[in-house]
Amino acid sequence: MSSRENHYHSNKNRVFVRDIAGPYNLGVELKRLRDQPRVRKAKEIGFTDGPQAFSRHYVEPKDGITQTFHIHLEEYAPGGKSQKHGHVNEAAFYILDGDGYEVHDGIRYDWSAGDIAIVHNNCVHQHFNRSSDKPARALVLKTKPMYLFMNMLFQYQVTGRDTEAAPGGEGFQVRAEEDNYNHAE
Repeated sequence: MSSRENHYHSNKNRVFVRDIAGPYNLGVELKRLRDQPRVRKAKEIGFTDGPQAFSRHYVEPKDGITQTFHIHLEEYAPGGKSQKHGHVNEAAFYILDGDGYEVHDGIRYDWSAGDIAIVHNNCVHQHFNRSSDKPARALVLKTKPMYLFMNMLFQYQVTGRDTEAAPGGEGFQVRAEEDNYNHAE
């Protein structure tokens, strides 16, 4: 074995649940949660990244709006792909529109609008838009905050997001304003 520690197969003793220290009052926490917004407007949340994969984070751990999930929209430009990465938390991708595929631990899984793609714990994966002229979108639900709370979050980026547009995606502008809520072609 190399001198680099392998965290997936290590025999090293580790603590998986962090210490909960300091005052914790359920009434105070419930009040804090109930004071959070109940509706977030997409038009008030911008997209990040690009030019092949764009993200709009509706709810994420740093917001403090929820305790157990992270929700974001992924949009893949024509011919676009995400970074190749892995994380311990599961994720469900509800495909809103488009056609594409996933590669999970070297195995390809095709998807199209209306499908659900499940990324299992500890899976190295990447998302691809199969179309060279139409974008694809997915609503992503993750259990990431639960893993953060338990101090079990581990993420690793194998390759970063491309900084150049994919062939067919040159000049692509992310759909920031929604006008087709049924996601029909």
